[in-house]
Amino acid sequence: MGRAMPNHISRRTALGLLGGTAVVAGVPLAHHALAAPSVDEIEILNASYSIIDGTITRGMVSTRPDAPPPVIRMARNTPYLAGVTNRLDDYTTMHWHGLRLANAMDGVPYLTQIPLGRDERYEYELFSPDAGTFWYHPHCMTMDQMALGLTGILIVDEDEDPGFDTDIPLNLRDFRLDGKGAWIDLWTARGAARGGTFGTVMTTNWEIEPAYQAPAGGLVRLRVAATDTTRIYKLFLPDTDAKLIALDGHPLPAPIDMPKTEETALILGPGQRADIAVLMPASEGQDATVFTDAPGAPRLLARLVSTGAAQGRDMAELRPLPPNPVAEPDLANARAEEFVFGWSPEGDLPNNGLCGSLPYTFWSINRTPWAGDAAEGVGPLATFRNGESVILRLRNESPNDHPIHLHGLAFKPIRSNKRTLPPLWTDTVLLQREETIDIAFVADNPGDWAFHCHVIEHQKTGLAGYLRVLDA
Repeated sequence: MGRAMPNHISRRTALGLLGGTAVVAGVPLAHHALAAPSVDEIEILNASYSIIDGTITRGMVSTRPDAPPPVIRMARNTPYLAGVTNRLDDYTTMHWHGLRLANAMDGVPYLTQIPLGRDERYEYELFSPDAGTFWYHPHCMTMDQMALGLTGILIVDEDEDPGFDTDIPLNLRDFRLDGKGAWIDLWTARGAARGGTFGTVMTTNWEIEPAYQAPAGGLVRLRVAATDTTRIYKLFLPDTDAKLIALDGHPLPAPIDMPKTEETALILGPGQRADIAVLMPASEGQDATVFTDAPGAPRLLARLVSTGAAQGRDMAELRPLPPNPVAEPDLANARAEEFVFGWSPEGDLPNNGLCGSLPYTFWSINRTPWAGDAAEGVGPLATFRNGESVILRLRNESPNDHPIHLHGLAFKPIRSNKRTLPPLWTDTVLLQREETIDIAFVADNPGDWAFHCHVIEHQKTGLAGYLRVLDA
């Protein structure tokens, strides 16, 4: 059994503590008895795929040599073991976005584990008290590996079948390709200093405007994950009977109508997810469509095509998903902290580790940018007692949007200075330009939890830090 790594250590120090090897076994979670499930072996490797018709894009990154990373499914309150082996020349780790899991399994280099070199393996034990739609991605060489394809959907199933006829995951992400399917610059300094560098090809599950069959007259569960490094999606389903049933892995108290026009679109920032119930048209060959508003004109993301005999389902059959067991904060006695997200004096950012910091500082939290890759000697933004109720004031003093993601914990927005936000549990909140949002949570998962913008260029040029929750 591997022993836990201290924070902010060099690879040489870590290897010494491990006797010269970086093959680290996961540790049992403190809050459940360790079962003995089989290990799902996952390799991170280079891939080739035809995204643009008639071309093959090489040098992609996936967990399969000729396909996107697959959907991973696990059961709630049941251990799932993932043995991740790195087959790339670059270093890597794997992060399980949105899961409230043990800190040692979170996949953040130097904070919770050392990066994996070529042919090194780390065994992650995932255990989720929550059912819902989550996702996975690297947290080392993050900008390159995510931009090259390494993002996948992770589903934690409910204890009881919620009664859908089919379940269709939609992984939304861009690629930066020329017309021949060759890579162009994955990011630009101009983009990093502003809203991020947008892709040139918009895809769903690595496909352009894909179509999926669904039972005619049936109830479909769409699981939409915004895994792009930059793009903010504005979703709507025209001429389709559809309801939003969950956001960011957590059920709504009751389903609500999905927008049908771009003017009322559902906004999903990078890292966010939406579960949508769709009632398919009863006639075979008719379709339901998913669009996002985009510069110039709305863009089709996916079509669902009615197939087979009509199932005769009705949206009235839809019942709310069971809530996840998230502790309610005591707002009257909560501890308050404030964080300012905004500019940083421009300058070089030292790459003092193995995980590919971008060579600039443009962004910061409380005017202090994350100091490079390993960030040795950098302390937590705040430290909380286990079980403490917390209110964080997130203040955006920039003209750009920032999807702020907190690892390992669930929180709810309780107020904004610009708009009304539903108090729904989440792990990522889209902080709009010059907006201030208060979020609340119970600090009930011990560890050092990364806290950063999910526009990856912002994260990698300074807008990152971590919160510490004490064990006792």
